[in-house]
Amino acid sequence: MTRLLLVEDELALARAMAVGLRDVGYVVDEAHDGEEALAGARSGLYDAIVLDLRLPGVSGLEVLRALRERGDRIPVLVVTACDTTQEVVAGLDAGADDYVTKPFAFAELLARLRALLRRSAASNPGAEGRLRTGDLELDPTQLRAWRDGRELGLSNLEYRLLEHLVRHAGRVQSRDRLAAALWETDATPESNALEVHVSSLRRKLDRGTATRMIHTRRGVGYLLEVAE
Repeated sequence: MTRLLLVEDELALARAMAVGLRDVGYVVDEAHDGEEALAGARSGLYDAIVLDLRLPGVSGLEVLRALRERGDRIPVLVVTACDTTQEVVAGLDAGADDYVTKPFAFAELLARLRALLRRSAASNPGAEGRLRTGDLELDPTQLRAWRDGRELGLSNLEYRLLEHLVRHAGRVQSRDRLAAALWETDATPESNALEVHVSSLRRKLDRGTATRMIHTRRGVGYLLEVAE
């Protein structure tokens, strides 16, 4: 799963952007000032940063310079109201990989973010490609999955659930851990939402085959196993 750090000090805009990004399958954490942004970036948890330049305290430009000066090449998409040529050039010179200016169309932000992540993967020799286990294949960049060549047609949440199980294949994943991976801190362990998504994923995954891949460990969680 692609994890993003969204840095925006306008709380209403930050929340709206985070919801939109999660709806298309990204895992999103928010920061609302430059110091939070630097702390988050240094954690090594993120695949890309969506960064506002006009932040209280430490500015977005200072965040960029600090990251690049220490050799951090994490992709950064700048989202800013600074739209003059001089300001845009300053952001790019400070280390931004691309930018969109406010107000922006959300579809453009998504397209630029996808392109940025593709470029990053292509330029990184250690970048992750497709995930494969048994006859199951996943494409993390497009959130698509196939079994024995048949595309599964998963929803974003179903894909995220399957990717998590594949990355931890052979190990039981508790309900709480799976819920946290899908819904972050909004998860509610008492809800049956997880079971509903697991059931739907199983139907799509096992259609046309007698071999089940997702197994229930009652009272514990779920396990993905590939038959030898």
